[in-house]
Amino acid sequence: MSIEQHRVIGFWRGWSIAVGCAIGSGIFMMPTMLAPYGMLGFGGWLIAGSGSILVALTMAKLVKRIPKTGGPYVYVNEGLGKFSGFIIAWTYWISCISAIAGISIAFVGYLGFFIPTISNSPIHSLLASLVLVWTIIILNIRSLENSSKFQLISTLLKLLPLIFIIFLGAANFNFDNLPELNPTDLHPISLLATVTTLVMWSFIGIETATVPADNVINPQETIPKVLIASVLTILIIYILVSFSIAVIVPASELINSSAPFALAATKILGVTGGTLISIGALISTLGSLNANTLTAGNLSLAAARDGLLPRKFVSLTETGTPIFTYLLTGVFVSILLMLNYTKGIVNAFVYMAMLSTLSTLIAYAFCAIAEFKFAQTDQKNQARINALLLSCGTFLYAFFAIWGAGIEMIIYSLILIIFGTPIYLLKK
Repeated sequence: MSIEQHRVIGFWRGWSIAVGCAIGSGIFMMPTMLAPYGMLGFGGWLIAGSGSILVALTMAKLVKRIPKTGGPYVYVNEGLGKFSGFIIAWTYWISCISAIAGISIAFVGYLGFFIPTISNSPIHSLLASLVLVWTIIILNIRSLENSSKFQLISTLLKLLPLIFIIFLGAANFNFDNLPELNPTDLHPISLLATVTTLVMWSFIGIETATVPADNVINPQETIPKVLIASVLTILIIYILVSFSIAVIVPASELINSSAPFALAATKILGVTGGTLISIGALISTLGSLNANTLTAGNLSLAAARDGLLPRKFVSLTETGTPIFTYLLTGVFVSILLMLNYTKGIVNAFVYMAMLSTLSTLIAYAFCAIAEFKFAQTDQKNQARINALLLSCGTFLYAFFAIWGAGIEMIIYSLILIIFGTPIYLLKK
């Protein structure tokens, strides 16, 4: 089958991959994660949203230069060399694996609204997560077209509970529920950096629209439009939803909730409201899980084609899906889940979210450097100056958010990079 016959992703399916990947477990767990940081925590949405726009614009420029499958990995590999490309392929793959694990944990948290024994038992939670992960992996192995259709439908459905919560917040506005400005001992700048890194988890995924470029119809035109439309969609919805939750539920109750949206809806509409929102959250996390799985497969496929991973990663099914990398992804996700479920649902989710976010931010920083290098060779005009300034802005934002992750998470990420280096050396 030719590459053109594989091009089944148009604007709306591309938009659904980016929005579906970003709007998933993040926003449905974020009220709980932000509750300890007070009103100042809302500043993280504005910083992360502005930074995500810079990232989207940088990615749009890069995909026009290099319209190939692999997304951030391809841009860094061609701009900064094979070792840098390998680091990004490795860390970004880890980001996808961490995201898949974190999203499955969020899914189980909302599933516990219907089956309390699942969220009350670590073993039951783990088993439910594993069944979910392997179901999605099998779906992606079977067919890219079915996976992309599922992604579009689930993305449209997941917007319904978000719109519903916005409506409930507007209709039941209570200023008394809003938290104090800064209830922590952190300096405001440190707090904003920490919150930005947490909130960035909810924006992580917009770049996934660039990864399956070989399957996108007219990628040089379609993907930049998808990126900008996705960021604007996500930013507007997040700000409205997060504020709506804050005016319905006091921060003291949000801190310990594993299903904050269901809690908010239950307060207004009772069990019926909680049920509707929980169903929407389950659909949302399912779509995000699918998008991250799709990205993990295509990313490692691109790296293997360039000789940075073993040839086994290029093994394709008759429908053109990379079966080996999907199976390996499933194995690593399963191991990660088994190692971290002792933390409890909320703590395990926060850990996975931070690890995934930090790994992706490293990719953003490298992409900004690659774009800066590409722009230096462009014709000297205003467009070149704009491209250089944009890449600098994107790098500074990524660096700020990486700093916000804290030294412990940064050390974990460096250890993971060191673990991957022998693979590169063996391939060399």
